[in-house]
Amino acid sequence: MSADKSAIHSKESAPWQGQVRRYDIVKEGVIALLIVSLLTLTLSIFMGSPDEPSLTFKGWAASNSDNFYTTAVQELAGTSESAGYGAPYNDAGVGLNLGPLWLQKWAGIHHPINSANDFVITPLGEQQQPAEVAAALSTWRSAAVVDKQRWAVDYDAALSAVEGKVSAVKSGDYGPVPTLAKGLTAMATSGALDGLLLSQGGFFQTDHTKQILFFGDGAYLDDAGTAANLQGGTWGMMNETGRYPGQAWLWLYSLWYQIPPFNNEESHPIGANADAYILALMGFMTLGLVMIPFIPGVRSLPIRIPLHRAIWRQYYQTEGIGKRKKK
Repeated sequence: MSADKSAIHSKESAPWQGQVRRYDIVKEGVIALLIVSLLTLTLSIFMGSPDEPSLTFKGWAASNSDNFYTTAVQELAGTSESAGYGAPYNDAGVGLNLGPLWLQKWAGIHHPINSANDFVITPLGEQQQPAEVAAALSTWRSAAVVDKQRWAVDYDAALSAVEGKVSAVKSGDYGPVPTLAKGLTAMATSGALDGLLLSQGGFFQTDHTKQILFFGDGAYLDDAGTAANLQGGTWGMMNETGRYPGQAWLWLYSLWYQIPPFNNEESHPIGANADAYILALMGFMTLGLVMIPFIPGVRSLPIRIPLHRAIWRQYYQTEGIGKRKKK
């Protein structure tokens, strides 16, 4: 260490000898807390985000019964998004990968969900049903797996052919599937399905995975997200409801979904596995931030770019620290 640097270090580490005055940090903290609390309460009255009602299966069935009906058929046929998702819910798909690392598949099935049973058959069986629905349930349960698959897949294809318009489906051998879907739609319309799906895991239930997956298989949740400007294309993960600001700190995560190749889900392998790649990228960037004190060159930037001297210039001028000696 040079003589100049030693002198500077000695000056900076010496006890403060300048003017002092009494300072009550507790008093200032209490006053600041009161002011901020009053401002928060006042502004929340005029600028608080709206209290949107919860999405329910009753609301879904009432607003778009055909879509709910079609989704119920897809759950029985195993053609819904959740039915083919893969781990951690089932083994129907390999899931996301990070190059040669199949993270989702390696994690395994630790939250098993059978879409047909959990979303349709079990709820129907937990409530007294009309005679025709009860008979359809009995037929489904006693049928061979191959027959169940044929009935449901054929009916799902018939619905797809008429774009989900239930009344326009051509007649065919669909077994008990139409009656089961009709019975579940009636349960949802009455409001019974909301409570039955929630109670499957016990009375005190905080796990809403099944409900969210079922919602996600249909158009109801997606339409609600679009109406509230919560889609990824509108950087919705940074909003609460509508255009009200929410988790603004998520902008760095959301940014990557807006640029290639992460936004090319259909044509690029990285885009198809964007979640995994962005998670790894953000993890690497976070690690770099944590390691700044140990990275040569980067850790010395505060010395090379002495912004602190500009901020505390009055102190340095008063103490005469860092002044060049005249020859």
